[in-house]
Amino acid sequence: MSENSSFVVLRSHVRAFVGVGVLSALVNILHLSGSIFMLAIYDRVLPSRSVPTLIGLAVILAMLFCFQAAFDIFRTRILSRIGQSLDENFGETVFQLVLLRPIRGRQDGDGQQPLRDLDQIRGFLSGGGPSALFDLPWMPLYLVVCFAFHFWLGMTALIGALVLVVLTGLTEIFTRRTTREVVAGMKTRGNVAQSGQRNAEAIYAMGMSGRVGQLWNRAHLHILKQQQSAADVGGGFGAASRAVRMMVQSAVLAVGAYLVMSGAVSPGVMIASSILAARALAPVDLAIANWKGFIAARHSRKRLAALLGETDLRADPLPLPAPHVSLKAEQVSTSAPGEKRILIENVNFTLRAGEGLGIIGPSGSGKSTVARTLVGVWPARSGRIRIDGAALDQWNPERLGQHIGYLPQDVELFSGTIAQNISRFERDPDPEKVIAAARSADVHDMIIGMSDGYATEVGEAGAALSGGQRQRIALARALYGDPFLVVLDEPNSNLDNEGDVALTEALGKVRARGGIVIVVAHRPSALAALDHLLVMAAGKQISFGPRDETLSKFMRPPAQVTPLRLTGNIAARGDA
Repeated sequence: MSENSSFVVLRSHVRAFVGVGVLSALVNILHLSGSIFMLAIYDRVLPSRSVPTLIGLAVILAMLFCFQAAFDIFRTRILSRIGQSLDENFGETVFQLVLLRPIRGRQDGDGQQPLRDLDQIRGFLSGGGPSALFDLPWMPLYLVVCFAFHFWLGMTALIGALVLVVLTGLTEIFTRRTTREVVAGMKTRGNVAQSGQRNAEAIYAMGMSGRVGQLWNRAHLHILKQQQSAADVGGGFGAASRAVRMMVQSAVLAVGAYLVMSGAVSPGVMIASSILAARALAPVDLAIANWKGFIAARHSRKRLAALLGETDLRADPLPLPAPHVSLKAEQVSTSAPGEKRILIENVNFTLRAGEGLGIIGPSGSGKSTVARTLVGVWPARSGRIRIDGAALDQWNPERLGQHIGYLPQDVELFSGTIAQNISRFERDPDPEKVIAAARSADVHDMIIGMSDGYATEVGEAGAALSGGQRQRIALARALYGDPFLVVLDEPNSNLDNEGDVALTEALGKVRARGGIVIVVAHRPSALAALDHLLVMAAGKQISFGPRDETLSKFMRPPAQVTPLRLTGNIAARGDA
């Protein structure tokens, strides 16, 4: 999507904005009633000394003011509802895109910024800024009325309006750079904070907290400096605009007084013109007061438009039958999201239902990259991954995910109960399926031994559990629902011998029911339940074939090692 066509967030509320415009017209027309009332008082009621006329005008004015207040309330509520509707309609979409950005290699700065951008736009629409912007186009109406009273009254108000418009432009010019600096500083500060949280243990253990804190503080102080600069500029121009508005109102009153003394206008015109001039300049003054929020909302809109512009709006693929036949990698080459360097090249193999594949190789050989590519986390740069003959992009990711079990190398659980994590946070999971997955991962007895059983809270990122417990619960999550394809990246890195045995049994059960198992292995025990082996080195596929045959080929004594020295690397690590 382009910038002009992508951001349907506000376009979807065009009718509501039209309604706000109509209400703004009514509010601004009714604002004339006060000036007309003053004109009638001075030019009609006081000369005639008619009490009934005064009472009638007061009643009419009160009714008009009630209508004006009602229209203003309706306008404010509509703007607030637009902001709420915007969040309801696009909040989940924005969150999904936030989740996908790291996978697509577009994660820069604070990952939560798009969600705050949505909050910023909703908050701005619920405030007084939009009302001021809708009132600004009605400024000429009040100026025209002033000119209708007398030329010099109109000129005085016009000069004041021009001065305020210039102040508004200067506010925009002088705050633009500082606003960009604040946004950049927030990205830097967010990066430091997130990195610190991810590496908290290492930072604490190696005494780096003070230095990391200094990095964060430098970024924070830069933000404060720029925010203070923007506040000084905005506050200065705001004070100047308020002073100009009061000066213009007084100037109109003074010019009106001179014209009254010269007999050019009546006292009622003098008072009415002063009120109209104040009303004409009020939206400009209010716009300057809300300029900071307007600028922030504008930047938020641009960022969200760019984010939504990354979305592929192709129609949802036709639902395909549950896979049950094969997995095929066709000359697959892949790079990390957002990077150009190829990490794996020309990976090619086919697996049938009931088969198991082990992926071995030295560190940096591309094993985990193969795993990520097979499940669609990293898209293939060339070649295709096919499940039952259909390429991954022919599947809806949510539907395909129901048939895939994936255990990444870095295991992370979500804040919630053990049952929720195993069931992948299904709304109404089948308890029998949850327990079956736990039994498959041989973690059922461990869970029921906890104080709250399956209702035990795992804490943020599984902090309440040990590394082995997290890994086994994540394995149960991967096995939940009997997925057709199970891809495990170093599943036994935190398991003891008993866990290794349970893992082997679980993989054997997956194969026995007709599933396909793929395991990235660093320990030979993980290969016991597999019948095929894929050997990787330097991002290239060195060999693919039956497990025993491939092992015998690459586990020769060091003197017979191939020029790639793959066997020596694997043997030294005790990988396979």
